[in-house]
Amino acid sequence: MSKNQLPTLIIIGGGEDKKADKKILKEIVKLSGQEKAKIGIITTATDYPDEVGMEYKNLFYDLGVYEVHTLSIMDRKHSNMRAKLDSILNYDCLFFTGGDQLKISSIIGGTYFHHIIHEFYHSGKILAGTSAGASMMSEIMIIEGYDEKAPAKAAINMSPGMGLIENVIIDQHFNQRGRMGRLLSGVAQNPHILGIGIDEDTAIIVEEHRSFSVLGNGVVTIVDGRNIEYTNISEQFPDDPLALTNVVVHVLPENYGYDLINKKPILKKAIKS
Repeated sequence: MSKNQLPTLIIIGGGEDKKADKKILKEIVKLSGQEKAKIGIITTATDYPDEVGMEYKNLFYDLGVYEVHTLSIMDRKHSNMRAKLDSILNYDCLFFTGGDQLKISSIIGGTYFHHIIHEFYHSGKILAGTSAGASMMSEIMIIEGYDEKAPAKAAINMSPGMGLIENVIIDQHFNQRGRMGRLLSGVAQNPHILGIGIDEDTAIIVEEHRSFSVLGNGVVTIVDGRNIEYTNISEQFPDDPLALTNVVVHVLPENYGYDLINKKPILKKAIKS
């Protein structure tokens, strides 16, 4: 097991602060082992892997990390190079950058690297991702949809994700891009799955799939559709307005959290400092 002991996901809604207090990036460094940490930057999602990789490499070195590597996994051939990928198990944290989450799933999904990622995580390491690197964490992920629109039956397209966290759908840049409508549509299509919308410069820190705490300057919006009484969701008339009744919504800022087992918010006083 790693220094952190518990398998931990740090799921960031994008736009994390990189210039001022760098709160979320500092938390990644802290949980990864501070000055002893070894971090791998996965740039698969972006069209600018060299530039984005160097940006995060410099940021983590500035925060005192011992060793940072950019891992260029840009096609499925790279994702199956076992000799090179086994060394990733020696890292303390893997950080997935933003970009296009479908590139992550299509390039890495079902490959040896996908297997290594799960082995890495379940050994008690830190997996972090921002924006596209956040959406890809779940079993089912949103790949596109309408921003700033009222909920409609066909507001989103979904695809299999990387399966690192079960029974949730994650959306990012949430309130900044007006994505409540598309998250409601996702939950209407999959009412057994919890919708989690994460604002920019905001993260959830998930320990062992049991609960998460909120960190950052925005909020996390939870959409719980388990008790939906009625919905008109169907393939017929897909552009019609969506009807949903008895949906539960929670809005959680920093120092609050959520119990993923019992599906209940955790109040501030119940969270360990």
